[in-house]
Amino acid sequence: MEDMEVEVAPASSEAGVIVVSDSESSTEEEDVPMQVQSPSDRPRPSGLHVVRRRRITGSRTQFSPREERIRRLRELIVENLAVRLSGSQDAPHSVPHVNPPALDPEPSSRHTAAAVNVPTSDESSATGSSVSTEAEASRAAARPEEPEQESESEDPVAAAASPAGEAVADEGEGDTCSICFEPWTTAGDHRLAALRCGHLFGFICISRWLTGGGSKCPQCNKPAKRGHIIFLYARKLKALDNTEEVRLKSRLELEQGSRRMEQLEVAQCRQQMQLMADENVRLRKELEELRRWKAQAAFGSSQGASLSSSQRQDSSSGGHYVFSKAVLVSQTGGSRVLSYCEPLGCLLASQPSPQATLVPGFGVKKISTATLKPSQYVPIHSKQIRGLAFSRLQDSLLLSAALDNTLKLTSLMTNTVVQAYNTGRPVWSCCWCHDNNNYIYAGLAGGSVLVYDTRDTSTHVQELAPLRSSCPVVSLSYIPRAASSMFPCGGLIAGSLEGGCFWEHVEGTTYTPHILPLESGSCTDIQVEPDSRHCLVTYRPGRSNPSLRCVLMELSRTPQTDTRQPSVCSCSPVQTFTAGSSCKLLTKNAVFKSPAGDRATLVCAGDEATNSTMVWDAGTGALLQKMPADLPVLDICPFGVNQSSFLATLTEKMLKVYKWE
Repeated sequence: MEDMEVEVAPASSEAGVIVVSDSESSTEEEDVPMQVQSPSDRPRPSGLHVVRRRRITGSRTQFSPREERIRRLRELIVENLAVRLSGSQDAPHSVPHVNPPALDPEPSSRHTAAAVNVPTSDESSATGSSVSTEAEASRAAARPEEPEQESESEDPVAAAASPAGEAVADEGEGDTCSICFEPWTTAGDHRLAALRCGHLFGFICISRWLTGGGSKCPQCNKPAKRGHIIFLYARKLKALDNTEEVRLKSRLELEQGSRRMEQLEVAQCRQQMQLMADENVRLRKELEELRRWKAQAAFGSSQGASLSSSQRQDSSSGGHYVFSKAVLVSQTGGSRVLSYCEPLGCLLASQPSPQATLVPGFGVKKISTATLKPSQYVPIHSKQIRGLAFSRLQDSLLLSAALDNTLKLTSLMTNTVVQAYNTGRPVWSCCWCHDNNNYIYAGLAGGSVLVYDTRDTSTHVQELAPLRSSCPVVSLSYIPRAASSMFPCGGLIAGSLEGGCFWEHVEGTTYTPHILPLESGSCTDIQVEPDSRHCLVTYRPGRSNPSLRCVLMELSRTPQTDTRQPSVCSCSPVQTFTAGSSCKLLTKNAVFKSPAGDRATLVCAGDEATNSTMVWDAGTGALLQKMPADLPVLDICPFGVNQSSFLATLTEKMLKVYKWE
């Protein structure tokens, strides 16, 4: 009998080898244990060819067809036995059922088996040898393409070129921008965006590419522009989660913004501190100046020689103004003129509407003289108010002039406009006719004066044309007729930048013009004191006179020797008062009787250079007081309440009231 060894070589990484060898043996049957070798315990065969080794004693035997069929059947039985033994001893490397070679469709289904030594009896040794030899030949013939297929499956280069390898290679592609090679994000500037051609980029990268001069897609060179960029909202997107980064950046921006705001507040506080320091220095200078003027006023002045000793005694020992209260008129500014309504006992200050969105325009604010508190706002005009006046009839009818080309009459009893006149041109000033309260006057921007009759609501009854130039009539004052030998006639004094003109009211609507001998080109305001027949002319600084001047003039009438010719009305300077060197605004001053005595006169004017109100004695020319203000004084109004005398000064925002003591 011959011993038979069956050795199966692996056909792939999962197949084993069974080697059947024939050797000489004794006639006795020996039981040899079967040894199963796992692929890890056996050296891997070189290449993918199946190594089959047969050791047969004797010459090669030829088989008949019947023997060939028996040999193949035995071969299948041996292979199944080897697979079962291998599966029971090595579970991780279990060998599935081996299909017949002709029915095996895939090379990858080759099974891994261990080398098994199978001893046979003496009766089957020769037959086993022939079966092993023919089985190996049949298996090799049935698998002619096995080595090439297994070689391709184990070749790393071919594996990389296979579709599975391509999928692995492309796994890292599609999640980075082709411009900056950085991952896309789900939020922020580098979020996923695409062009019309379909290529994907980070939004900030493709935006900079197209705005920096590029007009084509960086990948396919198709025409593109910034308007073609669209954001993509993919369901499956491998993008870098930068939510925390965006949140931190937003917090950083907020912190930076708050820091900038704090720095701005610090700068504003420093600026306010500097302004307060400058204001402190200015107030100290004013205090020193007031002390100096007070010392001068205490000793008097020698310039009042024209006044009697009784007048000088009244002016020096009469009293002075004491600050009473400050009232806020307009928070945003815009106040301009001031007037006093005696029947209602209130001051009226012009101002823009405090509720401009609901009630646009301009009006007046009532300020009670009893409590010195603002009470009510009355809307009147659509543009800035330039003049306010009351009649002597004590009817609480307010006359107002504004730059909206209108002249209006407003009843303060009902706070409604009762009459409006369209002048066609901006109105700069207005006044009543105190000889006939049916007539009112409007000074226009072109230099002319319109005369209106309140009984005729259609249009003006007369126009007083300018005699010199077409400068705006900045001031209008009416002097009533009086039993005075110096100036008995009544009429209208119109003041403009070019000088002044006295329109003598003869009768009805007849007026005779008289050019007043004033300096040309620097007159800013003319106010009158009807009882003393004086007028106060204000000149702004110029080359010849660098300071603001208030000249008190006495009106006079010179009769002609020829009775057929009209008399000549003129004025002559009596006293000159100087103030600061600045006058950028058209302010209104005042001349009135002194509360100390009937025969004394006070002159009050605002000094724009020092933001103060200056009070002079008209007889002596001495400065009696200098009252500080927060802004330039625009208008001054003296008034009396309950046998007490007061003085009100108006700035753009504030109203200050002083009481004579």
